[in-house]
Amino acid sequence: MPRWRELPAELDSSVRRLVVRLRGLKDHSGLSTRQLTAKTGYSAKSWERYLSGRSLPPREAVEAMARVCGEDPVRLLALHEVAAEAWRAGRTGVSATGAAEEAGAEAPSAGTGTGAGADGERPHGPPPSRIALVAAGVVVLVLAVSSAVLLFVRSTGGDGRAGADRSATAAVPGPASSPAAGYTCRVERVDGRWYAGNSRTRDAIVAYGHAGPEVAEVQCLLRRAGIEPGDIDGIYGPLTQRAVERAQKRDGLVVDGIVGPHTWKALRGWSRG
Repeated sequence: MPRWRELPAELDSSVRRLVVRLRGLKDHSGLSTRQLTAKTGYSAKSWERYLSGRSLPPREAVEAMARVCGEDPVRLLALHEVAAEAWRAGRTGVSATGAAEEAGAEAPSAGTGTGAGADGERPHGPPPSRIALVAAGVVVLVLAVSSAVLLFVRSTGGDGRAGADRSATAAVPGPASSPAAGYTCRVERVDGRWYAGNSRTRDAIVAYGHAGPEVAEVQCLLRRAGIEPGDIDGIYGPLTQRAVERAQKRDGLVVDGIVGPHTWKALRGWSRG
């Protein structure tokens, strides 16, 4: 699993969220950059720029990443639309000249599609029209409805355990979720362990640069333990890493900022009764 470098501080939050999600998919798939290049048709240098936040991946690259990693592309493409809008507005700090220089190199390698330029890579197309923006809004709306349904299933016992198994429920102070991610902290005690309703894992490896429900679970459990991780947004950033390190130090664990089986055990509270 690669140890991702910290993203540029000036990177817009919507672009940062997309890049972190792409990094998480690559880690989860176990694909090397060379394998990702072979499966998507985008060069290794292009993926290095995309995953370091130095260049915005085109829509086709995001869709290809979702396909090879077995991910539903709807959420990724919705994140990409928001990130693309921020990128075009200049909130990422990338100059127009720099973006133009990179445009011709951010498409699949030669021989992987049609419409390639002289260097074998397809340049970006024109900015999406109003129709495309309206379509993106519809996608975001569908995503929000889907998240609401998922949260309802979780709140009504969708994990398959009867309500009688829950011996305690704790309210977590502070804001419970990030509206964009749709994560909430529904902390409860089940069979002597604490769960927050996002993931029931006890051994998944979660580290800096990852994103998803496991990260949201870590953030909720940290907040329950009185250690503030920042927003409950499912993104493992600097605040969450520092909170994990404080929890590890407090519980006498190896302080590496990586959540593994031992840190999960401490956060679940199994040993403390």
